Amino acid sequence: MSRRLVSITLDNLSDLPTRCRSCVFWELDPVSGERARDRGGAGIEKEAWVSDTLLEWGSCGQLVYVDGVPAGYVLYAPAAYVPRAVAFPTSPVSADAVLLMTGRIVADFADGGLGRMLVQGVARDVVRRGIRAIEAFGRTGSGAPRDADSADHSCLLPADYLLAVGFKTVRPHPRTPRLRLDVKTTVTWREDVEYAFERLLGSMQAPVLSR
Repeated sequence: MSRRLVSITLDNLSDLPTRCRSCVFWELDPVSGERARDRGGAGIEKEAWVSDTLLEWGSCGQLVYVDGVPAGYVLYAPAAYVPRAVAFPTSPVSADAVLLMTGRIVADFADGGLGRMLVQGVARDVVRRGIRAIEAFGRTGSGAPRDADSADHSCLLPADYLLAVGFKTVRPHPRTPRLRLDVKTTVTWREDVEYAFERLLGSMQAPVLSR
């Protein structure tokens, strides 16, 4: 079984899980996102966001393939490139951090160590750029989601799993706390911590893509 980790580009964007290809929860502000969905142009907006971010900042995601089949991905970028990042009660993201936006592992490839590969790829990338930390808006099970996190609540990573892999809460909130991880600790994670991140992404499974 061969595994390959690559950066997300316009050439492989179509290899994201079907639901994620046209999801612009993070890439557009709430009003623009709703308008794009209503007009059926969300997929085009997603592609435009990836194109602009690649040109202006560089790699903003990682894709993992197993025997040539897309099996999972993560997206990340500075908050300045993520309009939704300002829409949470626990905003803003710290100036020295990138935002870990979302991630998925295709159901058939869960529990195979792919989450470890993905997060290590993110860590290596941001370390090379001199970035100090990764932050994320987690979702909790307490209370019904509303406001910024209502439409696509599943696009947020579970707060419990973020805590399990070493993130620390920097802005508590009953629904969408903001959490932070020092990048230097990421590149030396123990195997048990890496497995916890794999479980994190596995909990956000998407349907297997047809070939």
